[in-house]
Amino acid sequence: MGDRTHLLSAVSAAMEAELRLLDPAVRSAPALMAELLHPGFREFGSSGREWDRDSIVAALTAKGAPGPRPITTSKMKGVQLAPDLVHLTFDTDSNGRRAHRSSLWRLTEKGWLLYFHQGTPFTSEDDAG
Repeated sequence: MGDRTHLLSAVSAAMEAELRLLDPAVRSAPALMAELLHPGFREFGSSGREWDRDSIVAALTAKGAPGPRPITTSKMKGVQLAPDLVHLTFDTDSNGRRAHRSSLWRLTEKGWLLYFHQGTPFTSEDDAG
């Protein structure tokens, strides 16, 4: 039972960190965003662009950048792949822009940090089967 509790707590911690990262208040604050991103962070965005830690923080928090939009999440689930690695999958909707998401969270001395993320856009027709 102890192992199952540990697994659930790791997945829960990664989910909590993911939801925090999606919070518009965090997305507009460079220091708060950087706290959640692993130094080796990489992302393949739903736009097709590849990002690293510095470029994603700069883009989301740049002066004149549109403010972060509220993001609705659904179907979030996770699995612990190793003692220090959790994989999350979920869907997002940001003002009608929908994407399937996949995140890898690594446990470090600083807590759970986002190591890799990928977003793939989809439409309602794609979701229908």
